[in-house]
Amino acid sequence: MSKKILVAGGGGFIGGHLAKTLVNRGHEVRVVDVKPLDQWYQKIEGAENIVANLEEKEACYSASEGCDEVYNLACNMGGMGFIENNKALCMLSILINTHLLMAAKEFNIKKYLYSSSACVYAADKQTETEIMALKETDAYPAMPEDGYGWEKLFSERMCKHFEEDFGMQVRVVRFHNVYGPDGTWRGGREKAPAALCRKIIEAKISGDLTIEVWGDGEQTRSFMYIDDCITGLDKLMESDFSDPINLGRSEMVSINGLIDIISEIAGVTVERNHDLNAPQGVRGRNSDNTLILDKLGWEPEVDLKTGLAKTYAWIEEQIEREARGESVIS
Repeated sequence: MSKKILVAGGGGFIGGHLAKTLVNRGHEVRVVDVKPLDQWYQKIEGAENIVANLEEKEACYSASEGCDEVYNLACNMGGMGFIENNKALCMLSILINTHLLMAAKEFNIKKYLYSSSACVYAADKQTETEIMALKETDAYPAMPEDGYGWEKLFSERMCKHFEEDFGMQVRVVRFHNVYGPDGTWRGGREKAPAALCRKIIEAKISGDLTIEVWGDGEQTRSFMYIDDCITGLDKLMESDFSDPINLGRSEMVSINGLIDIISEIAGVTVERNHDLNAPQGVRGRNSDNTLILDKLGWEPEVDLKTGLAKTYAWIEEQIEREARGESVIS
C-alpha cells in the first residue's frame, strides 16, 4: 500500500538513499532539507523536494501535515573533527526532533523513526581499542559524547515518552558509522572511510604517497555500508520493536586497518603521518548485534572490503569529474 512519507534531512547522505528507495517502491515521498537544492547529494525524481529549516516549529508542522510516517534523519553532524568543534551547533538539533514529534502527535502520524547514534554510549566503556561490543544497555549510566551525543540521548528519551504518553509508534535506531557513495567526502564533515579514500586518491594522483592520519591509528570502530543501513531501517519500521537498537556492522577495524584495506584497493602503499593532537573520539567502539538479530532476524552483511571498494570508486570518479571542470557535490 502506498504511503505518504516525510524524509527529514533527505538532502543528506542517508536521507537521500532512503528517499530514493521509498520513491522506487511507489510511495508518495516528501523530502525536506535546510541546504539549497543544488547542494543536496541526491535530488529524487518523483519526490516533493522542499528546502526548509526544520529547527523552526512552523516548518515541521508544514512538512508533516498529511503524512503517514516520518523518518527524522535531520541534524547537524559530521565526522569527529566537526562534532568536537561544534558542540552547541550539534545540540541545536534538539529543536528538530522536538518540533517534529509535536507535529507527529498533532497529525496522528502512524510511525515516527528517530536516527540516533553510537555517540550516545558511555565514554568509560570505550577507553580501550580491544573492547567488548556495545550493547544497547551500555548507554546508561549516561556519559555520552559531549554535545552531539547528549542531544541524541535526550532525543531518544523524548521519543520514548511521546510513545508512552501519547500512544505514538516510535522507532529509535543507533547508527554506527554509515559510509558509501553519494555522501560527504571532504570539507570537514566527512567520516573516516571517505576521508581516507580521498586522501589516498589524492596521494596517488600527486605521487606523494604520504597521508595525514588523526591519532596513532590504533583506535577501533565498526563501519556499515549504506545498503545495509537502508535495509535495516526498512526492517525496523516493519517490526513492532520500539526501544533503541544498534544498526551497525560488528566487523571491528582499527583506523590503520582501514588504511590497509583502502591502500590495497588503490594499489599503493602509503606512509602515515600521525597527528596525535587531532580529534580522535573514543578509543574503541563496536556494535553488539545480539538484539537486532533477535528482534529482526538480520544484521548488516556487506563486508568492509566490498563496501570500501564501491566507496573508493565513487570518490575517485568525483575527483576525476572535478578535474575535467564538472561540478560535484562533496
